[in-house]
Amino acid sequence: EVDLEERLVDLDLRSDSDVPDVPPPTDSTPEILKRALSGLSARWKNWWIRGILTLAMISVFFLIIYLGSFMLMLLVLSIQVKCYHEIITIGYRVYHSYDLPWFRSLSWYFLLCVNYFFYGETVADYFATFVQRREQLQFLIRYHRFISFALYLTGFCMFVLSLVKKHYRLQFYMFAWTHVTLLITVTQSHLVIQNLFEGMIWFLVPISSVICNDITAYIFGFFFGRTPLIKLSPKKTWEGFIGGFFSTVVFGFIFSYFLAQHQYFVCPVEYNSETNRFVTECEPSELFQMKKYSLPPLLQPVLGWETVNMYPFQMHSIALSTFASLIGPFGGFFASGFKRAFKIKDFADTIPGHGGIMDRFDCQYLMATFVHVYITSFIRGPNPSKLLKQLLILQPEQQLSVYKTLKSHLIEKGILQPSLRG
Repeated sequence: EVDLEERLVDLDLRSDSDVPDVPPPTDSTPEILKRALSGLSARWKNWWIRGILTLAMISVFFLIIYLGSFMLMLLVLSIQVKCYHEIITIGYRVYHSYDLPWFRSLSWYFLLCVNYFFYGETVADYFATFVQRREQLQFLIRYHRFISFALYLTGFCMFVLSLVKKHYRLQFYMFAWTHVTLLITVTQSHLVIQNLFEGMIWFLVPISSVICNDITAYIFGFFFGRTPLIKLSPKKTWEGFIGGFFSTVVFGFIFSYFLAQHQYFVCPVEYNSETNRFVTECEPSELFQMKKYSLPPLLQPVLGWETVNMYPFQMHSIALSTFASLIGPFGGFFASGFKRAFKIKDFADTIPGHGGIMDRFDCQYLMATFVHVYITSFIRGPNPSKLLKQLLILQPEQQLSVYKTLKSHLIEKGILQPSLRG
């Protein structure tokens, strides 16, 4: 017991080199690819494996886009769960020798609690008319936050009851590990879905910009990279970083032009309670209506044009692409630092040549937060449709009171004429 206590006390004094090793992931590359690429050097073999799997993932992504918004939401949820699993698994492997009681069970329980809270909030916001028709759901929505808190409190009490002498410090380490992982994965995936409800274009352009930057930075770095960018990622180069930036801005500008032409991508995603389906039909806002812009005087002689026709959203796409290429990679650098701290190459071996799901989406989570903040700060205005849904939930006397107040306000502003009777 004395030895174990000293071992735990010394845990805080460990250097990074003393962190327990995580078993290296196995090579999950399909045998057919191994045989086909057996004659290539390791560098080119990795190039081809990454390229083939990237094209396959992009093809699947386009298929899911075709299947609609609901399938995209399921994709986001699936990625969230897998990323959470990969991070939690690393923690479990690092400290598995201590046999912490209930660690994995409580980790998954907290994941369910937080998802219940966030998705319940989404249902209350966007499915009000659907909820209004079902009494059971009305109860759950009315007391949603209390139920969510009660569920979390249950998990909290279970954690306290699971505390074991000589394991206190490690158990609190893992408790914090779980909550930080929830913050990184669940909160950000919730914001991704919130962005999706604003219109599929707010989902596709940011995600595609990060993917484009990842691919083009890799290509520029592979062929032209000479100058190291950051010590956390030795393979990252300034050539790749700069090449990825310009390529991403151009891609985002052109990609936005094509998406802005279609209602399917620009209209907010709404739930139709009559058909029980998500619909994307609307009169496109000014962001997605072609406008004429005057070019700066310096560019007019170069391009030979005085004006140019474009969608206002394309200007916003420049901001999104710039963030994706200049700030987004810091999510990857953060992940690289995390992996170095635990002496692992990848989060998992789910995707051959790429590592785990978290390895591919480490930049996306930072991007999701930026897009949500960008929309709420510069784009979103009052939403009459959402306000109407909330009014329909009110009791009849409350609806009548709102009607009278609104009528009096419109009469005062001269928009409505007062009735003769009164």
